[in-house]
Amino acid sequence: MLCRSSVLRRLFVGLVSIGVVSFSPPAQASADDALWAKRDAAVAKAVEFLTKAQTPEGAFTPSAGPAVTALVTAALLKNGRTPDDPVVAKALKYLEGFTQPDGGIYLPESNHRNYETCISIVAFSAANKDGRYAKLLKGCEAYVKDLQWDEGEGKDKSDPFFGGAGYGKSKRPDLSNTSFLIDALKEAGRGPEDEALQKALVFVSRCQNLETHHNTTEFSAKNPDGGFYYTPAAGGTSQAGKTEQGGLRSYASMTYTGLKSMIFAGVGPDDPRVKAAVTWLRGNYSLKDNPGMGDNGLFYYYHTFAKTLDALGQEKFADAAGKEHSWREELAAELVSRQKEDGSFANANPRWMEGDPNLVTGYVLLTFQYLKPGK
Repeated sequence: MLCRSSVLRRLFVGLVSIGVVSFSPPAQASADDALWAKRDAAVAKAVEFLTKAQTPEGAFTPSAGPAVTALVTAALLKNGRTPDDPVVAKALKYLEGFTQPDGGIYLPESNHRNYETCISIVAFSAANKDGRYAKLLKGCEAYVKDLQWDEGEGKDKSDPFFGGAGYGKSKRPDLSNTSFLIDALKEAGRGPEDEALQKALVFVSRCQNLETHHNTTEFSAKNPDGGFYYTPAAGGTSQAGKTEQGGLRSYASMTYTGLKSMIFAGVGPDDPRVKAAVTWLRGNYSLKDNPGMGDNGLFYYYHTFAKTLDALGQEKFADAAGKEHSWREELAAELVSRQKEDGSFANANPRWMEGDPNLVTGYVLLTFQYLKPGK
C-alpha cells in the first residue's frame, strides 16, 4: 500500500508532465547554464578567429617560427578539431617543415629550441591518436631530454642548473622552460617514474621559496613564503624582483607553474612543498591580475592557473580568508568578459608576446578546456 506522501508525489509529477503544474529550476542552475552557454559561444568565436588568421602556408604568426603555430594547433585539437580538419592538417604540415636532423622542431637560428620543440610535442601528441606521428615524437622527446641540464652537460645533482631546461643548450635554465619540458613529457605519456621528469623535479624544487632538504640554495631562507620564482641558476632571477634582504620575490604565474610541475612529477598533497605552494596561492587568489606581476603575462597566468587547479583536483579553492571560489565558473566568466568582437583575445600589455592575438587566443582556448561543467 502506498503512503499518502508517495501518492501526492506521483500526483505532482503527473500534473507537471501534462502542464497543469509548472516547475522552474533553481535560479542558480539557470545562471550556470547561461555561463556555460557563453563559454561555448566564446570558444566557437575564438576558433573562427583563428581559422581566418591562418596564413596560406598553414602558419599562425610565422615571424615566431613554429612556436605560436604549435600552440594554436594544440588548442584547436583540444577543442574539438581533428588532425584531418583542413586548418589543423595544414598547420601540422607547416610544423613538420621545422623538423631538424637532431629530432627537434625549431628554427635553426633560434634561441628558443626547447620551448618550440616542447610546444610541438603537445600539438603532435594531441594529433597522434592513430600513431601517425609516433616517429616524429620519439625524435622530439630525445632532443628535449638531451637539452636538459644534467651529467651530459657536466652538471651533477648539487648544481643549481641540474634538471632544468632553458631557451638553448648554453642558456641557464628557468622554471618556465622546465615546466614546458615537464608538460611535453606528460603529453607524450611519460609518468613520474621517468628519469628526465625526476631530474626536472630537482630543479623545480629549488625554484621555491622554501628551505627543505630538497632546496638548500642561498635564496630559500631569504624569502620563505612558499611561492616560486623564475630561476635559482646563474645568480638567481625573479621577474618580480628582489626583497630588501636579497631574496627572490614569488609571483603567481610561477607559483602555479611550480605546483603543477611538482604534481606532474608525482609529489603528493601532503608534501611540505605542495602545502607551502597552496598556502601562498590561497593568500594571492586573483583573476584581475597576475599577483606579483600585475598584467604582465596575464593570459599565460590564466592558463597555468586553470591547468594547476585542475591537476590539484579541487572543485572549490578557498582563499586565505576562507572564502571558497568556484574557480572554473569565475575564470570562465572573466575570460568571456575579455573577448573582443572578432573573437580574439589580447593583452594590452604586450610583454612576452601577449599583444599577439594568435598567441593569446591560443592560450585562452587551452584554458577553456579546463572550464567545463562537470570537468
